[in-house]
Amino acid sequence: MRAYRLLTEEDTSAFCHKVTDALNKGWELYGDPSYAYDGSTGKMRCAQAVIKEAEGEYSPEVKLGGL
Repeated sequence: MRAYRLLTEEDTSAFCHKVTDALNKGWELYGDPSYAYDGSTGKMRCAQAVIKEAEGEYSPEVKLGGL
């Protein structure tokens, strides 16, 4: 199965830690990061897609964060 996640976070070091954690768990960067203003919070947000090859078959019950 090929898994996909979109990691998002406010523009703080927490975002870098989230992406670094995913990379160290075997996820790979997919595409370019995004950076946008969140009008509801008044803060900038970052996003980065990641992918990973995993055993098993996909179903909506798969916990992608646990792969």
